[in-house]
Order: sequence, then structure tokens, then C-alpha cells
Amino acid sequence: MKITLSKRLCLAAMLTLGALGYTTSSFAETSKLVIESGDSALSRQEAAMQKEQWNDTRSLRQKVNKRAEKEFDKADVAFDARDKCEQSANLNAYWEPNTLRCLDRSTGRAINP
Repeated sequence: MKITLSKRLCLAAMLTLGALGYTTSSFAETSKLVIESGDSALSRQEAAMQKEQWNDTRSLRQKVNKRAEKEFDKADVAFDARDKCEQSANLNAYWEPNTLRCLDRSTGRAINP
């Protein structure tokens, strides 16, 4: 049995096309789309744990917020006091940035401008 070159090329092309068709069909079968509602027992448990942790840290968050508010109020009062000291008619009054007070140049005592 003698196989010519054209028969060999034809056979090789058919085998190649068959292999490609087989592999692409197997890839198409494995791709699936799964849509879940996300409402599972595990997700409900995780949500409950996150809510519990959020509630447990509430007092700590409130303390942090109060401290930040106090610091802001302190800086706001010092800013107003600095303006009053710099606009004071008293020539010996000066603003001390380290202590955030208005002081008298001659005595070094705090003054109320």
C-alpha cells in the first residue's frame, strides 16, 4: 500500500482539525456561570459578627471622637486668643506659641488683652 504525499497531507490536516475541534468543545463545556444570591448561612454569620464587633467598638470610637473634638476646641480657643493678643492695645503683650498664652514682655506673666 503506497501512500502519496497528498494523501499524507490530507490525513494530517484532518487529524489536526479533529484535534482542534475536540479541544475547543471540551473547553466550551467547562465554562459555566454560577449566580448565587449571596444569602447563605456563612454570610449571615459573618454579617452578625461584623455587627457585633462594630457595636463593641462603639464606646472606643466615641472616646476618640470626643478627644478629637476637645483638641479642635482647644486650637480654636487658642486661635481666638492669639488674635486678641496681637490686636491688643497693650504694647507689652505678645503671643507665646509654645504655651498658647498672651504674656507681658516686661514681667512674663499671662495677661488678658
